[in-house]
Amino acid sequence: MPLTLRLFITCLLALASLNANATLCPDWPPERASNEITVLQNQIDTWDDSYHREGKSLVADELYDQSRARLTEWRQCFDPAPPKNPLGTARGTIAHPIAHTGLDKLVDEHAVEHWLRHRTDIWVQPKVDGVAVTLIYRKGLLTQAISRGDGSHGQDWTTAARQIAAIPQRLAQPLDLLVQGELYWRLTRHVQSRTGSLNARATVAGLMARKTLNAVQAAGIGLFVWDWPEGPASLPERVATLDELGFPASTAYSQPVETLADAQHWRDHWYRSPLPFASDGIVLRQGQRPPAGRWQAKPSFWSVAWKYPFAQALAQVRKVHFKVGRTGRITPVLELTPVMLDDRQIKRVSVSSLQRWRAMDIRPGDQVAISLAGLTIPRLDGVVLRGAERPALEVPLATDFHPLSCWQPTSGCEDQFLARLAWLSGKQGLALTHVGPGTWEKLVQAGRLNSLLDWLTLDAQELANIDGLGERSAARLLASFDSARQRPFARWLKALGMPPTGQARLADSWQALAQRDTGQWQDEAGIGPGRAAQLSAFFRDPQVLALSETLREAGIDGF
Repeated sequence: MPLTLRLFITCLLALASLNANATLCPDWPPERASNEITVLQNQIDTWDDSYHREGKSLVADELYDQSRARLTEWRQCFDPAPPKNPLGTARGTIAHPIAHTGLDKLVDEHAVEHWLRHRTDIWVQPKVDGVAVTLIYRKGLLTQAISRGDGSHGQDWTTAARQIAAIPQRLAQPLDLLVQGELYWRLTRHVQSRTGSLNARATVAGLMARKTLNAVQAAGIGLFVWDWPEGPASLPERVATLDELGFPASTAYSQPVETLADAQHWRDHWYRSPLPFASDGIVLRQGQRPPAGRWQAKPSFWSVAWKYPFAQALAQVRKVHFKVGRTGRITPVLELTPVMLDDRQIKRVSVSSLQRWRAMDIRPGDQVAISLAGLTIPRLDGVVLRGAERPALEVPLATDFHPLSCWQPTSGCEDQFLARLAWLSGKQGLALTHVGPGTWEKLVQAGRLNSLLDWLTLDAQELANIDGLGERSAARLLASFDSARQRPFARWLKALGMPPTGQARLADSWQALAQRDTGQWQDEAGIGPGRAAQLSAFFRDPQVLALSETLREAGIDGF
């Protein structure tokens, strides 16, 4: 390829990369960007220090990983300075004879396919969710255990290692040997897709930070050896020999991979199958590696990780909306920068109640944890990080809204009024075909609905003149409105929002029901004092009485 053409293509690829990354960059002025990066960096420093020095995990592992990835994105957008080493506070005093290499994380199938391309002799193992350790044997006897630390220096874990039955104290052969592996918390038939990591990594990290372990704690720790840096050249031979020496854990969990489909198979299999440990993805390894003396404490080129789908996603809050429902209940809804969760794009999540929102005090710019309830419904789990700025919000007063408020679309009442209309036309109400929330919004915006029942008097010409409604749509809508006149009295009561009556006997006329007092309602089967008061208030409310008069004049049965 000519040099000029090669340079041209390189420039195009660079521009494409910049454009792709630009979509990740928040629209912040420099001062705010600096503040947000500082706040996130300080939070990650706190998490790192607690985990590496005290063995305490203050945040779920996958939320930590996403927070660190977000920090990297922000730095690429605003601050190209090199990020801090997350293992900086983990450095110990004992040098590793052979460095612990790290793992780059592949983001998706395309990245995995690209990594596999032109590589051979690839093997896959589950990425065991534990803490890394170096074990050193002299003449077959365990002489030292070193925590990973920063990859080049770690802490002396020998005393604790001598108490853990899963760590062989004597090998089957009197060899000098160094292995690297993962200490994990033993779990029984653990299915990662169902129950997540259960904080297993933090459990082991906390125990290894202690000076002594009791028998139960020591028995709860397992060992998965994932590398023998100076072992045989082929991975199958290394695994088989380690098994013979007394390290059997990795034998069944080392499988050959040739294609993306193979990698996908084992990733999905280990994600959904019972395992004796928590795992957060798979590791793809080349069987052949450079000599161990050349290993460095940084991600290697011969092995990578492909993590499982997140059980929790880190999402940035863009806006906070306060939705008022038909009964006056206020539900805060967070509008999010879209995130993927189990192959679904999540753009918004409910905070459930105004009381919960006040307790959490979520503002635009905050980072929140999102999961899926029942594998389908986005659920807010909590606030992970508060933004550097705390913008003021207009929060509706709970006292302004109740089951008998907002029968007209006056200022502040738009949400509740539209919710009343949606209920009225829905399957629990009049079941009007071709009528949904969008229809009502068009009519309200056109100024055609100033009361809950104004649609009863609209004609074809008025409907056809509304933006977004053509002649055909207007005709269908008018037919649907006309059909409402034939609905039975009981359906109209529900459509208007009458409180539930359970098994109570209902008269067949509005007048008869409106004459009942609270005591008479309470005499009905299944009606308690609270519901009786609600029913009495409903039938005596001036706005409801005005609606009943409108229906009487329209000739609706029962009114």
